[in-house]
Amino acid sequence: MKLQTTDNSMLRSSDMLEHRYSGENPLRTLLLVIRDDWGRMLGAIVLHLIKHSPVWILPLIVANVIDLLADWQPSMYPRLWLYIGILVLANLQNIPMHMAFVRLSSLTSRNLEMNLRAAIARRMQYLSIDFYKRASTGMLYNKLSRDVETIQTLVMRTFSGVLSTGAAIIVALITTAIRVPGFLLIYLLIVPVAVVLVRRLRQPIQEHNMAFRHEMENMSARLLEMTTLIPITRAHGEEQHELERVEERLFQVRDAGLRLDWINSLFGSVAFVVFQLSNVAVLTVAAVLYIMQWIPITVGDVVLLTGYFNSMTSAVLALTNMLPEATKAFDAIRSIGEILECPDIEQNEGKITVSQVEGRVTFENVCFQYADADDENDDAVVHDFSLDVKPGETIAIVGPSGAGKSTVVNLVVGFLRPTEGRILLDGRDMNALDMRTYRRYLSIVPQETVLFDGTVRENVTYGSRRVSDARLEEALKSANAWEFVQELPEGGHTVIGERGTRLSGGQKQRLAIARALIRNPRILILDEATSALDSVSEEQIQEALARLMQERTTFVVAHRLSTIRNADRIVVMEQGGIAELGTHDELIRQDGIYRHLQALQLPTILD
Repeated sequence: MKLQTTDNSMLRSSDMLEHRYSGENPLRTLLLVIRDDWGRMLGAIVLHLIKHSPVWILPLIVANVIDLLADWQPSMYPRLWLYIGILVLANLQNIPMHMAFVRLSSLTSRNLEMNLRAAIARRMQYLSIDFYKRASTGMLYNKLSRDVETIQTLVMRTFSGVLSTGAAIIVALITTAIRVPGFLLIYLLIVPVAVVLVRRLRQPIQEHNMAFRHEMENMSARLLEMTTLIPITRAHGEEQHELERVEERLFQVRDAGLRLDWINSLFGSVAFVVFQLSNVAVLTVAAVLYIMQWIPITVGDVVLLTGYFNSMTSAVLALTNMLPEATKAFDAIRSIGEILECPDIEQNEGKITVSQVEGRVTFENVCFQYADADDENDDAVVHDFSLDVKPGETIAIVGPSGAGKSTVVNLVVGFLRPTEGRILLDGRDMNALDMRTYRRYLSIVPQETVLFDGTVRENVTYGSRRVSDARLEEALKSANAWEFVQELPEGGHTVIGERGTRLSGGQKQRLAIARALIRNPRILILDEATSALDSVSEEQIQEALARLMQERTTFVVAHRLSTIRNADRIVVMEQGGIAELGTHDELIRQDGIYRHLQALQLPTILD
């Protein structure tokens, strides 16, 4: 086996998608994902401030015009036309500035959406197989779709809402400080009210958002499960029962949504009433100050103060109304963080790249126990497993359910790592190897063939590149699949449907064998490859498997013991350990577990 150290320059890649997000604050994660768009974001902010300027300068211009009219003189015409001209130009610039703003802000938010989904997808490729045994498909789909969309909406609302409302508050305070500085005290009275309102209602809003998202994830999982079970449901006449189960989830989502809508509406209406009453109070105070002249104030100042205060309170109201959406978005960021920050990943960076495999696999006192198991109460799934498999040797693994057969296979593939002992590949500890490069020399033919909604060619050549038509034809013939593929409407270019629904079980399995042949592996895993087939299909599959296994190190897991008689050695497992080891004839003569299993399945084999 040739080995070489992984290129360090690849490990130091600054690509955002390679970043490890472990332990980061959700906001920092969001900022990191959009770091390549900072320039566009700043440009969008500047354009937004320019385009929105008519809203901020209108109260000031109106106040100046009113004061001008109060002391009107013919010589004031130029000033009047100047004010009007400023308003006209300020409004006309909105069109080009708005179009440019939308271009930059939309590009930024869409890049965020794309990068988040790409980062999640990439992380999912690194997560351990054990993670997917615990996580539901609906939950993962919800993170990729709904949560990312929620965050993208927040970014767009930030551009269109937070910028304008924040700028309105700042302009109102600065202008008031210049024109009537004593009135700032009245303005600032609204701040404690807004703060108390936000702090009181933020917690229940956040709790209801989290509850609603949880119900949505459960509903997605239930709907996906329902679609998977439709053939079984239809076969057993359980359609009504399945509908009742789905409707139960739908009602739970509806109720959670109603509770969320109710608290959001309560929050919005209370904030609206408080702010409108504040506007009335400001108008009253400004009018009294003008009448009593307790501080120098003009009629125009009354209009300016009430206009800016209304603008400021509207801005604060808009910000508070955005709070539920912002809370939902930050919950979505935390939800995505469950994937981006998940520590349960397969570590390959910095390990030795495998460039050639001879096929010798050595188990040295291997034990495996799941991390969440109680060491005092739970036995190891596999214990004291020692076996030296020579290159090209066929090893069959048999035993009752729960004996540890699948765990041994997952250890060979590298989906699991030994908790004690070690596994050597051509004399090197597999813990030191980059498993991604090792698996290029490995193929698996599982019990349930995994196919996707593509053509025969796309499915067979999946994982292999630049496969010629001649090589594809050779693989299909060796897998006993060429004849039925030729009979398909478009031959190898026929779309076989999701999970290969247009093919029989035997046809699917033969395509899986052709896929393995295309890869030309050095190590082969056959996991119950013929257990679900009829006798005719099994005979065709056995012929194809015999060709596939030639000169390859092969691990065969089988319940049908008749399929492994010709194995070089048979490992009989019981309670996680090796109970018997030998050839078929040797084990029959021992009159042990293997002979007993054979007698149960095929009594005539002993005659």
